[in-house]
Amino acid sequence: MNVVAVDRDGRVHELIVSSGDVLMEVLRDNGLGVEAVCGGCRACATCHVLLDQPSLVAGRGEDEEALLSVSEHFDSSRSRLSCQIELAAEHAGMRVVVAPED
Repeated sequence: MNVVAVDRDGRVHELIVSSGDVLMEVLRDNGLGVEAVCGGCRACATCHVLLDQPSLVAGRGEDEEALLSVSEHFDSSRSRLSCQIELAAEHAGMRVVVAPED
């Protein structure tokens, strides 16, 4: 399946993914500027993305909300930590935008 990702320069990338892949790892491994400093432990926000269809994923938990809400690029309806999104069949074709760095 595929996921469409827009990098910080506005370039669109169609990425081939598998069920069970973590979105953060896919973005990082494809060189899309996701640092993932904490390695996916929900301790930083360097994997912040904006979802075009936020209803495709479960809502944010309190820890994730706290990390994202201090970002100047926080969007209450679209912001997510990509480390918290495990891809599944329902995410096929999902479009994400790598959030600008703070």
